[in-house]
Amino acid sequence: MSANALQALHGKLALVTGGSRGIGKAISERLARDGATVAVAYGRDEAAAADTVERITKDGGQAFAVHAELGRHGDAVRLWEAFDEASRPYTDSGAVDIVVNNAGIGRSAPLAALTEEGFDEVFAVNVRAPFFIVQQALPRLRDGGRIVNVSSGAARLAMPEIIAYGATKGALDTFTLNLAQELGPRGITVNGVAPGIVDTDVNAAWLRGNPEAQAHAASMAALGRVGQPEDIADIVAFLASDDARWVTGRVIDATGGARL
Repeated sequence: MSANALQALHGKLALVTGGSRGIGKAISERLARDGATVAVAYGRDEAAAADTVERITKDGGQAFAVHAELGRHGDAVRLWEAFDEASRPYTDSGAVDIVVNNAGIGRSAPLAALTEEGFDEVFAVNVRAPFFIVQQALPRLRDGGRIVNVSSGAARLAMPEIIAYGATKGALDTFTLNLAQELGPRGITVNGVAPGIVDTDVNAAWLRGNPEAQAHAASMAALGRVGQPEDIADIVAFLASDDARWVTGRVIDATGGARL
């Protein structure tokens, strides 16, 4: 761990939802390498959260797990209650500097096949949860803090096969824009990152071990390859740092230039 990395977020406390796997895991590990103490929030996979915390601590960083299943009424309150309890060894104020809304679910169904229950579930996790997580964070979030919402390229690309998922990310982008305006007077920046196809467990079934799928996914990006979790984590780390102090209300395309 370099001295420069430690300086970037040294002394900061970050919460990363969905922080135990895939993009969230990469974000948790990168923020920790940059010096932040990271609350790794997870919904169901306790073992994955424990593994992420262990990897961070073995690398010389600080992290702890926070459990709260998203998608139900009251989930944001329960998340912050769990955070308050777990963060006591690291802060005596319950304050937080960085909130990364990364947790999300997808629904691979076109309009004709999507059920009302499926629609409600994807909006509950991808839109309602971040909205109220931020609402509950406001008294805890220090002035000059950072909020980063993980959106998706599906918010700008026509993908009818995942129409509800794309709609949630469009709503999240609008949330980002309005929140940036509201929190600007406190020096809090609010930005989004919109990944394209990323090699994570979510895409493993159709992507990994399938050269044709890999080639097709890579061909969609101007940069000619499939994204990696670290590609997204590095952008989040920039937005969380002081280097991004004059950037707010923006959604950064992180698709590698998909369908330009």
